[in-house]
Amino acid sequence: MNDVQPVNKLNTGITALVLLLLAALLPAGARAQVDAQYTQYWAVPGYYNPSAIGNSDYIHIVAGSRAQWVGIKHAPLSFVALGDMPFKLLGKRLATGAVIQQHSMGLYSGLNAGAQLAFKQKLFKGTLSVGLQVGLVTESFKGSKIVMPTGDNAHEANDDAIPKTDVSGNAFDMNAGIYYQHKYFWAGASVTHITQPSVELKSEGNEEDIYEFQQGRTYYFMAGGNIPIKNTLFELQPSVMAKTNTKVFQGEVTLRARYNKFISGGVGYRYKDAVSIMVGANFKNFFLGYSYDYPVSAISKATTGSHEVFINYNVKLDLGDKNKNKHKSIRIM
Repeated sequence: MNDVQPVNKLNTGITALVLLLLAALLPAGARAQVDAQYTQYWAVPGYYNPSAIGNSDYIHIVAGSRAQWVGIKHAPLSFVALGDMPFKLLGKRLATGAVIQQHSMGLYSGLNAGAQLAFKQKLFKGTLSVGLQVGLVTESFKGSKIVMPTGDNAHEANDDAIPKTDVSGNAFDMNAGIYYQHKYFWAGASVTHITQPSVELKSEGNEEDIYEFQQGRTYYFMAGGNIPIKNTLFELQPSVMAKTNTKVFQGEVTLRARYNKFISGGVGYRYKDAVSIMVGANFKNFFLGYSYDYPVSAISKATTGSHEVFINYNVKLDLGDKNKNKHKSIRIM
């Protein structure tokens, strides 16, 4: 790996981190889970569930970034941008959206992009949505920048499972989900990478050496509430998220409070992984949120934690029969 010196314990640890990713490139075809982990998952439900879009009369745009394990070189970085809007067709309410996410870790990087469509139906004073996302996954690895440690028996410089050149590839991908929204609560279940896309990584001009990266299917459940506190300007907003690939399970809980629909703050806990704090503010048609994670696992010895920032922007739509003001910015709820 680039700038790795085997005599340095930290750099050797970084090498091991990257080699863990290389295990997913074995020709036998291992499965990898590459969905980004966001502490503010409640701010981007559409990233995990394509049915969680178009739930208000707004064009909704959100962008965010997460820096994982700050202090460790080549640690994971992720960037995500989503946009969605509701519309009517033949008297039925639908929603459309788009999502793009870029992630990197050491010499590995990936890009996921998809288009979303959700169908909506009023049910029990709420709205039930069923959604689908189709798109592409692109993976790449800078094999030309690998520097293998020497002087030990743990690394083999001529290992055929490790690319020696830059390789890349892409494949078709699909997500699906179901989502229910009520005035006081919401819940959704989804599955990502339904097709378990297998990306064949090849170097330009060399069709003989092929490495396979398979994105594993992952199942998600998310739920949350909005509970006004009587005779105050405060609201409690608890939420949970659970995910599994049927082999590994991870869950997290979050409790936020919002004052006067303006300032919010909260805490969270991700099982055996991290504790978090978060703050946010609504201003006119913008929302800005920040969260900080401190790991509770052994990796806390090498990092100061993880940072995450999101910004949302909403534009009001008039979906009535007489659409005089098609696009009108208003204050976020």
